Amino acid sequence: MTTVQADVIVVGAGLAGLVAATELAGAGRRVLVLDQEGEQNLGGQAFWSLGGLFLIDSPEQRRLGIRDSLDLAWRDWQTTAGFDRPEDHWPRQWADAYLQFAAGEKRAWLHGLGMRWFPAVGWAERGGAGAGAPGNSVPRFHLTWGTGPGVLEPFERRAREYARTGRLSFAFRHRVTGLIQSGGAVTGVRGEVLEPSGAARGERSSRVVTGEFEFGAQAVILTSGGIGGNHDLVRRHWPTERLGAAPAFMVSGVPAHVDGFMQQAAHAAGANLINADRMWHYTEGLRNWNPIWENHGIRILPGPSSLWLDPSGRRLPYPHIPGGSSLDTLAHITRSGYPHTWFLLNRAVIKREFALSGSEQNPDLTGRDLRLTLRRAGKAVQAPVQAFMDHGPDFVVRGTLPDLVAGMTALTPDHPVDLAAVQAEVEGRDLQLRNPAGKDPQLAIVRGARAFLQERLIRVAKPAPFLDPAGGPLIAVKLNVLTRKSLGGLETDLHGRVLRAGGEVMPGLYAAGEVAGFGGGGYHGYRALEGTFLGGCLFSGRVAGRAAAEATR
Repeated sequence: MTTVQADVIVVGAGLAGLVAATELAGAGRRVLVLDQEGEQNLGGQAFWSLGGLFLIDSPEQRRLGIRDSLDLAWRDWQTTAGFDRPEDHWPRQWADAYLQFAAGEKRAWLHGLGMRWFPAVGWAERGGAGAGAPGNSVPRFHLTWGTGPGVLEPFERRAREYARTGRLSFAFRHRVTGLIQSGGAVTGVRGEVLEPSGAARGERSSRVVTGEFEFGAQAVILTSGGIGGNHDLVRRHWPTERLGAAPAFMVSGVPAHVDGFMQQAAHAAGANLINADRMWHYTEGLRNWNPIWENHGIRILPGPSSLWLDPSGRRLPYPHIPGGSSLDTLAHITRSGYPHTWFLLNRAVIKREFALSGSEQNPDLTGRDLRLTLRRAGKAVQAPVQAFMDHGPDFVVRGTLPDLVAGMTALTPDHPVDLAAVQAEVEGRDLQLRNPAGKDPQLAIVRGARAFLQERLIRVAKPAPFLDPAGGPLIAVKLNVLTRKSLGGLETDLHGRVLRAGGEVMPGLYAAGEVAGFGGGGYHGYRALEGTFLGGCLFSGRVAGRAAAEATR
């Protein structure tokens, strides 16, 4: 028997779900939030994030002399997204709407909720292949003070306040398995109650079923996330015609419960799933020496100075440089059939240029500890990076190049590294540093990045020979492909309403966040400008929440 529990049901208690739910509750609607995990996982994947947000022409940019504009950002988005399908009708419109939001009220809205940002603006996905090629023309990655938990905080706080007043309620360990439809409209959800779980945030939880439920409502908003923890589903949708075969081994940037189950269930019920072959997986994945979930991968957010080598030790062709264009370098790696690649650098570079993605890998920023944060400008390697250097299974640290290459080969005996090839690459690169110009395009990117104050002070190392003993020991880092985001998803119109295959609205059903490709079924197109995942959850959750509130008055 179906029980009416609320005006609107939100499926998924991640960032998009919390935004949608608080918009609804703020508009006076009764809201029920369901999630298959326990309360300890409230906030979903946003909790683990670095908290970067894409903003256009912000006060932070202007203070640093960064000249940005909506027009420049729009051009960067179009060249990066590469929209080229009939299905891109709504994704294009969502991209335009999001850019207007990022250049307009986004910052003021979030600032009013109490969010603050680190004064240095990052330059992720910087491209490098030319003005008409993918990438950000200027730094736009605004790091939230408090990282991912800092992004979640105002929405979790509001949700708990609404829960205390009875306007919002949570039902954890409720796994939605299907939609209830009546008269062509979605009128509720059905699913399974799972046994309580004490598993820590991110750990695999029990799937033992203790009961069933059916809940009715005037509308349902799906915010159930992506597929990155389900490697079988990733491989099923992997675009072999564009990227070649999926790597035999990949690490997971998200826990196992990020499994795409609800997205598939909605598709089976008639929702249109588009662009499922568009994904955002990283090329700089490390096996976590201290894992939280199975096969836990951590991504390096690299500066541009490291040499990127193939398994034999030869340099990847330009423009495949660290921090350039993730998808294009991924395509080069997977089409070439490389099981892994390498970064080669030294201590001077790793100290300045290696950041690790994840709130737990940045305790200073996550804990809003200014004193600890200021230590980043000191002489020591950041503690989380040093821990990977000391314990990480993918790190080799040696005093000489022959010893480094021997260590690399010992780590990958099936793919021995050629000392002569590595020596030629390193010495060739170092020779280009004798003059202020040179012909190495990667070094030109490094020098150009250092024209920005924040890049010069805390992000990009001063160009220097890797073989100079003053730079410290040499370091090689084995890189694995890391699964992370779904760029495609359920097709939605600009109100967040889910569409059927023919473009007809499914009455009563909305979607937001990664399950909807962050808007429209894939507002990134083929590639993402970093900082737009959390931003897409914020924007699409707000749109869907406000639209559902209006429809259920």
